Amino acid sequence: MIDKEEIKHIAKLSRIEINTKEEEKFSKDLDEILNYFNLLEKVNVSKIEPSFHPNEKFLKKELSFLRKDGSFSFDEKLIEKIIKMTIEKKDRYVKVKTILK
Repeated sequence: MIDKEEIKHIAKLSRIEINTKEEEKFSKDLDEILNYFNLLEKVNVSKIEPSFHPNEKFLKKELSFLRKDGSFSFDEKLIEKIIKMTIEKKDRYVKVKTILK
């Protein structure tokens, strides 16, 4: 099991504060995750062909299904209408609340 000092170190590296109760919970959770990896290591995959990408088109280098780069044209009247309907705006931009700080 991962000891509390290792949990504190991981929390510090992650820049999160955890209390004693959370230390115990994270210790148990991380131990379960590592045990699962140990279980995966025991799986016999000797007869399974390696796969580098789940999509066969990538394996065959057929990338024609990807979207082509290009420019877009916009309906200027629709843009003006949307901007006029907004409560907060600056120039031709709609102001929205900050979600990341």
